[in-house]
Amino acid sequence: MAHHKSALKRIRQDEKKRVHNKYYAKTTRNAIKALRNATDKAEAEKMYPSVVAMIDKLAKRNIIHKNKAANLKSKLTTQVNSL
Repeated sequence: MAHHKSALKRIRQDEKKRVHNKYYAKTTRNAIKALRNATDKAEAEKMYPSVVAMIDKLAKRNIIHKNKAANLKSKLTTQVNSL
């Protein structure tokens, strides 16, 4: 257990950030899943820009790695174009 005030504060901050990051990562994963399950090309093309924006925000905030973001966007683009 931490003994210093600053260490205790850091623990509180880290927990708050973890919950925040987990929320945005889960929301993005659900959006990706919805896009992958879309069968209508028009609907998928409408969803695609918002999903890519979510992925970019996660990469920008270092919640996911930038290469993982690039791979996700590439695969989603290929899948949307193949519909």
